[in-house]
Amino acid sequence: MASVSQSPVTFSGSLSSGTSASDLLRSSSNGINGVPLQTLGRGHVGPARRGLSIVAKVRKVKKHDYPWPQDPDPNVKGGVLSHLSPFKPLNEKPKPVTLEFEKPLMDLQKKIIDVQKMANETGLDFSDQIISLENKYQQALKDLYTHLTPIQRVNIARHPNRPTFLDHVFNITDKFVELHGDRAGYDDPAIVTGIGTIDGRRFMFMGHQKGRNTKENIQRNFGMPTPHGYRKALRMMYYADHHGFPIVTFIDTPGAFADLKSEELGQGEAIAHNLRTMFGLKVPIISIVIGEGGSGGALAIGCANKLLMLENAVFYVASPEACAAILWKTAKASPKAAEKLKITANELCKLQIADGIIPEPLGGAHADSHWTSMQIKTAILESMDELQKMGTEELLRHRMLKFRKIGGFQEGLPVDPERKVNMKRKEEPRPGLISDKALQGEVNKLKQQIMKAKETSSIAPDMDQNGLIEKLQREINYEFSEAAKALGIEDKLSKMREEFAKAENEELTHDQIESLESLKNEFNENLENAPNYGRLKYKLSLLKEISEAKTFAENYKKTLPLKAKVNEKFKEVLENSTLKQKIEGLKAEIEKSGVSDIELFDKELKEKVLEIREEVESEFVNALESSGVHVASKVGQSSMSIIKAKVEELNGEINEIIQDIIESTPELKSRIEMLKFEVMKNKSTPSEESKEKIEALEQQIKQGVADVLSSAAIKDKYERLQAELAELNGGSDGSLIKEPTYA
Repeated sequence: MASVSQSPVTFSGSLSSGTSASDLLRSSSNGINGVPLQTLGRGHVGPARRGLSIVAKVRKVKKHDYPWPQDPDPNVKGGVLSHLSPFKPLNEKPKPVTLEFEKPLMDLQKKIIDVQKMANETGLDFSDQIISLENKYQQALKDLYTHLTPIQRVNIARHPNRPTFLDHVFNITDKFVELHGDRAGYDDPAIVTGIGTIDGRRFMFMGHQKGRNTKENIQRNFGMPTPHGYRKALRMMYYADHHGFPIVTFIDTPGAFADLKSEELGQGEAIAHNLRTMFGLKVPIISIVIGEGGSGGALAIGCANKLLMLENAVFYVASPEACAAILWKTAKASPKAAEKLKITANELCKLQIADGIIPEPLGGAHADSHWTSMQIKTAILESMDELQKMGTEELLRHRMLKFRKIGGFQEGLPVDPERKVNMKRKEEPRPGLISDKALQGEVNKLKQQIMKAKETSSIAPDMDQNGLIEKLQREINYEFSEAAKALGIEDKLSKMREEFAKAENEELTHDQIESLESLKNEFNENLENAPNYGRLKYKLSLLKEISEAKTFAENYKKTLPLKAKVNEKFKEVLENSTLKQKIEGLKAEIEKSGVSDIELFDKELKEKVLEIREEVESEFVNALESSGVHVASKVGQSSMSIIKAKVEELNGEINEIIQDIIESTPELKSRIEMLKFEVMKNKSTPSEESKEKIEALEQQIKQGVADVLSSAAIKDKYERLQAELAELNGGSDGSLIKEPTYA
């Protein structure tokens, strides 16, 4: 380092002369002439024992090899200009990080390593087993990474070993020189900018830079820029626009750095300034989301003609954890939030926010970062070839329309007036959240409507049995699902589904059908042990009630026209002059007898009543048949009461005969007494011997009664009454006649 010093000088003259010592003393060393020593460094002036001594030192400055190193290695990958960046290869390889959903793959990897170790130790050939395990691992890896959930893609996008912006830039560029500073006092390391060439074509690169380890992350502020970073990017945008360099931006940030200092320095203004400026740049712009793109911090360098995303990258206005904390009051709901936010590359392409997906290797970009970089390089060149064919006005319009079409809203079209109110469809409460009391209330309300409709001979227009049945069915399905989870059936069913899906034949085999039946039987047997069995049973009873009410309402609605027609025909029959005269005469006779109950009429009056009623019924049936109404049975209520009276009379007569026979037959009477005694004696817990004795006595008594009923008089009367009942009842077997009792 330069160092300037002076030897002590002794003056013989007076120091009060017009020329000062500092003006007289000049240094000619190192090419410095006529410059006061104090301007070169710290000067020290002090009295000496024998005169005046002045010493000057220049501050030590660290030698900087920027912009060119003294001995660049021409064989360095990325070209000579890669020396200009402080981004160097790591001394140690990053430690492998296993995500939670990748643990099954690690188990397979461990098995492969164990088998290889065993083969090396024993000298045996395990090549077949190793190949089988490796094939199984590759298949499991493929299945896992082709069916990733949104939250799993978020975790991959945040993977600590995921390649960063500079990793990709040094892989895809022939030469790259980093440009520093915002010319306003600071060089934000969270945003890196620079000029590079790809296949001889110059581009302006800028992007968020995360660290590859804890030390780098702290240095890079975890990829969260301050206002200085966005102003540095803005300066480079103006530079690229002035020189005609196409711009490629790489997005990989959880968001802008939200601290007090950043807000004081104008974080929001810096982002807004970038947004406005990017829409006016006359050069093509491509943005590539290589990790996570969070909120305005990502959009500040993302207003491009084309937005491309790596396969496992995510782009969101709020992180899943923040969204879950706002909507569900817990960050544990982040998987649900990630699904609802539509933040993955596939979903954003469907919404026409992203313009393309850049593939990643199985296992994520960190599994093969160089291959991923080559895919990015191909995508950049193809997109730039397309954009550079456009003129300046067309390019600006293309960029503007890309963002104007997001959301599918076209300005100037009036909203339909009917849709202004309640445009959002009301959602049904999630199954399991509807209380039993609310369900019971709806069922009771529907029952009351049906009863009211029955009283007024009409059907209420607002009755919605189908809607209530569907709601109950959803509730029951939910309860069945919860019961299956509690009993462990759902897990077994999921495994069985996976096995069936892997099967080549679409039809189920005999063994698969048996497995399903076994699982079904297991569920039915253990259903009563489920914790929600009581709720399930209650909801099933409600469904049964409402289904019966629906059936009744439908049948009642069908019978209303028929009922009106029947009533009309019945009035016509009663207006018949002949029948009317007979009915009036019968009424007079009944009033004269002074008896109102048909059971108390004498035999002649009963027969006369039955005769007139049968005549009325016959005329009524003929009238219905002539009008197109078919009558299946001709038994009326009055005829039925007469038949029942005859049956009761016959039953009484049979019982009297049986009692007389029992009294006159000591043997039969003693058996009945023995039967009573055995029943009373073994009333609580009868033994096998007692049961057999009771059965034998019953058989003997029944045989004796059968002999009594075989008498000709009783038998003829019984058969005649049975035939009469069968004729009137359309084929009845005479079941109205009671079996005799002996107690």
